[in-house]
Amino acid sequence: MSLFVAYNICEDGKDAVGIAGNIFAFGLFLSPIPTFRRIIRNGSTEMFSGLPYIYSLINCLICLWYGTPLISPDNLLITTVNSIGAAFQLLYIILFLMYAESAKKVRMLGLLLAVFGIFAIILVGSLQVGDSNTRRMFVGFLSCASLISMFASPLFVINLVIRTKSVEFMPFYLSLSTFLMSASFFLYGFLSDDAFVYVPNGIGSLLGLIQLVLYFNYNRSSSEDSREPLILSYA
Repeated sequence: MSLFVAYNICEDGKDAVGIAGNIFAFGLFLSPIPTFRRIIRNGSTEMFSGLPYIYSLINCLICLWYGTPLISPDNLLITTVNSIGAAFQLLYIILFLMYAESAKKVRMLGLLLAVFGIFAIILVGSLQVGDSNTRRMFVGFLSCASLISMFASPLFVINLVIRTKSVEFMPFYLSLSTFLMSASFFLYGFLSDDAFVYVPNGIGSLLGLIQLVLYFNYNRSSSEDSREPLILSYA
């Protein structure tokens, strides 16, 4: 009976942190809104790059596929958060295309088609693998590598903060959302005993914590009015 109770507590805890991770992820998905308000207001993408949204889209698609029952069982909350994330990234890409100049527009369209092509290859290729464990390992390694690369992308911002001793380009709520979301899914993966979830999110938690420490360390020396944030990653 005690084992049954412990199992139920573990399952309830896993669901709770998974739902929390989905909620915290909205902080990341909504973070580009100030950038796009500026783009729409000025009628131009100016010097902004569309690559972060391309990278985020392929990341969300791969992780979404990993969370489906065809790849890994009982990972619905991984599917939901990445489905929402993919929808947001696609919306941002469409808006970027609407306001980008011709050269940028052609490049972004090419990259978008490449993303769908790569995802189609991963999807069809993984379905050709008959053994479910091998299929899970294949997609799991891809999702893990994709997540680690996304979580590592703010490293240049961390380097910038250390060099300039200013948090002007590292918004607090973005760093906080990154930490809370990563920590939630780290616990979710740990309680699920899923290394493909807890390893990359453990790295994300550490990087998010470093950003928060740097923020509090350099906040006093930073100006109160921040410019447009340099945002390169999402959950």
